[in-house]
Amino acid sequence: MVHSLRAYHQTPQLRGTPHTGQSQSLIHRLDQDHPPAVPPEASACVGITISIARHERARGHHRAPCNAGVQSSLQACDGKKVALVPTMGYLHAGHLSLVESARKCADVVVVSIYVNPTQFRVGEDFDAYPRDVEGDREKLRAVGVDVAFEPPSLYTPAPTQASTSFVVGQDGHTPGAHETFVQVEELQKGLCGITRPHFFRGVATICTKLFHIVEPDVAVFGRKDYQQWRIISRMVRDLDFDIEIIGMPLKREEDGIAMSRCPAHLLLHPQCLPARYQATPNHASVPAAISRNVRLTPDERKRALSISKGLKWAQAAVAEGVTEAPTIRTKIVNMISEAGGTVDYVEICHAENLNPVDAFGPQDTIIAIAAKFGSVRLLDNIEIAKDPAAAA
Repeated sequence: MVHSLRAYHQTPQLRGTPHTGQSQSLIHRLDQDHPPAVPPEASACVGITISIARHERARGHHRAPCNAGVQSSLQACDGKKVALVPTMGYLHAGHLSLVESARKCADVVVVSIYVNPTQFRVGEDFDAYPRDVEGDREKLRAVGVDVAFEPPSLYTPAPTQASTSFVVGQDGHTPGAHETFVQVEELQKGLCGITRPHFFRGVATICTKLFHIVEPDVAVFGRKDYQQWRIISRMVRDLDFDIEIIGMPLKREEDGIAMSRCPAHLLLHPQCLPARYQATPNHASVPAAISRNVRLTPDERKRALSISKGLKWAQAAVAEGVTEAPTIRTKIVNMISEAGGTVDYVEICHAENLNPVDAFGPQDTIIAIAAKFGSVRLLDNIEIAKDPAAAA
């Protein structure tokens, strides 16, 4: 493990204000509060200096002290494999499992924590999205993360703009503000892209920026957000990023429900919620962003298990020789509907290009589900490998 990492700072110039000699933390050293003994070979840092220097130059800012260490940092980090786990913070066990996977395939693990405004549209409560900086840092320390990358903003606003100005659907555009976005044209169209057409543009753009800044060798994503994982994989291929994208299987809670932004035990431990929600009776006003699963009533949660049960049934049915996709789809829709859910979509698609398929067998297939119980929209999926005999 790399114990000693440089901490770099964002100066006020980056925020468009006069330089006062003060700085705002951009990179947080997870060992800085309780630094361990540093072995000589671990005194080199991740090559974040290089990326931050280029990041600032690209935005028209020049920092000679930072740029002066670029070459030495490259040499010091030579041979170290860096993994990035992009997150929006408020970390749960699913995120930490991605960190554990990253640790297995890299020497240095960087976790980014950034609530990205371009993934939200007006009315989706960007301001209410939970932030728990110190709690996230403690969790990351516990699993051996080397660096938490916590940029206050990754877009270029006019000096008077707040970050909410980049929430999709705002009126007008300020001259000189950020206007470049990345879209993966076809993969973003179906599934969740139908009801949230802005979302994957924001995801692709922020991941592009993170990849340029951190310059990882590996980036780790969860396959619960299956379409997102495929979109980032395609973007990396098409834009010639020299990054390996790893998709880890989704994590389930004990009763089988797919793990969401927070595990369900938060219901029993309200102190784990941000302070402004702890005194709320039954957490009634907790925003959807905190956790889809937490916001299910006990009855809704029981009925929502029809989603995972439907996926398990489908997997068994295909194993027993059922190949017609419409038959499988209709059965799953009925199971969810009979349990009181509202189906957004149940789609059976080619696992790589996400085009709908008529039959299982010749290709790897994904069954992807989005459904609502009460006001809570849940996502789940299962991958079914191709039948070698059918593919022959």
